[in-house]
Amino acid sequence: MRLALIAVCLLLTRAPFQCASDPDPNRRIEDTPAEALYRLSEHFAETGDQAAREETLRHLVERYPSSREARRATLALEGRDTSDPGPSAGALEREAEREAEDAENE
Repeated sequence: MRLALIAVCLLLTRAPFQCASDPDPNRRIEDTPAEALYRLSEHFAETGDQAAREETLRHLVERYPSSREARRATLALEGRDTSDPGPSAGALEREAEREAEDAENE
């Protein structure tokens, strides 16, 4: 019995440990908070609520200053062009993967 307990303990020390890691940004499904705030500001622009748009952009810059969206928000607050560069390569890859999975499931 004692030998079996020692063997189990030794086997457990050899088991792989699962470590927390940051997800691959190209494989994530959800928007980052900065992306969500930028999209919200665009919604306010579309509905004509300029005050809400500007407040949202200022909050984005204050809360997530190193994000890509903060740079775009700063340009928007300065009245400069913030045209969307289009979907990221990761977003296109995720969409292609979802379409392939949907095709397999049909």
